[in-house]
Amino acid sequence: MSRAAKLTFACTTMVAAGIVIFVHRAQQAEKAAMHAGVIRDLEQQRIKKERLADFQMQQALEKEYRKIQSVSTGEAATIAQNGGSER
Repeated sequence: MSRAAKLTFACTTMVAAGIVIFVHRAQQAEKAAMHAGVIRDLEQQRIKKERLADFQMQQALEKEYRKIQSVSTGEAATIAQNGGSER
């Protein structure tokens, strides 16, 4: 083989190897990004479930406290403060 042919073969081989390595690393990075998205979604679902459980607990406590205490609306409280008559 001539020197030019050897040089051309070497260059094309290196370029092809570089492209293969680049594509492989790009696929690995994309796979890692997709996996991070799944992890993030699972974490968001966990937080949502915790918030829902907390909200339901707060609703149950509010219901229990409303049984024990009388709760007046803002209008009734204003009337009571004004001595029982509306102005």
